Amino acid sequence: MPADKRLKEYERKRDFGKTKEPRGGTSGKDDEAPIFVIQKHDARRLHYDVRFEVDGVLKSWAVPRGPSMNPSEKRLAVPTEDHPMEYASFEGMITPGEYGGGAVIVWDAGVYDVLPRSDGSETTMAEAIERGHFKVWLHGVKLNGGWALTRTGDDGNWLMVKLKDKQADARRNPTSTQPKSILTARTIEDVAAGR
Repeated sequence: MPADKRLKEYERKRDFGKTKEPRGGTSGKDDEAPIFVIQKHDARRLHYDVRFEVDGVLKSWAVPRGPSMNPSEKRLAVPTEDHPMEYASFEGMITPGEYGGGAVIVWDAGVYDVLPRSDGSETTMAEAIERGHFKVWLHGVKLNGGWALTRTGDDGNWLMVKLKDKQADARRNPTSTQPKSILTARTIEDVAAGR
């Protein structure tokens, strides 16, 4: 399905005359590694939006507590609408009263690799999402290493879990120790205050 058709839900939820969010229009990059972005978003409640480039859009999950470095912690990941590629660099205020109103920062970003299935076979990200389970290796500013996302059942929710690799560290909590934007070094509070 073309990216513009997958963005209909995104467009339906927004009044672009009131929000500074990007409208979209590009279809991604075919010649580079796919990107990921994690945006810290203080809307109705604080959460982290985890987004992966897949076929010209950003497939998105809201992770209330953010990614964990501890493989024994399972983090709820609620799927949200696909976002345009331009959203990967969006940072600022979404107008209060609008869908998702509140401060947004780019908390982490980089590229990712889709890891092979447990039987060793290769898969695409789109196929893995359709099956309801994928493993990725993130090459980010703050996060590096493997994570798995798995759909949990009929409710459509997913779980995000750190893989047991050399980067796993139950003592490390980057969501609290590294609160600043990788683009502007602002905190979510700075953006909310207009700084």
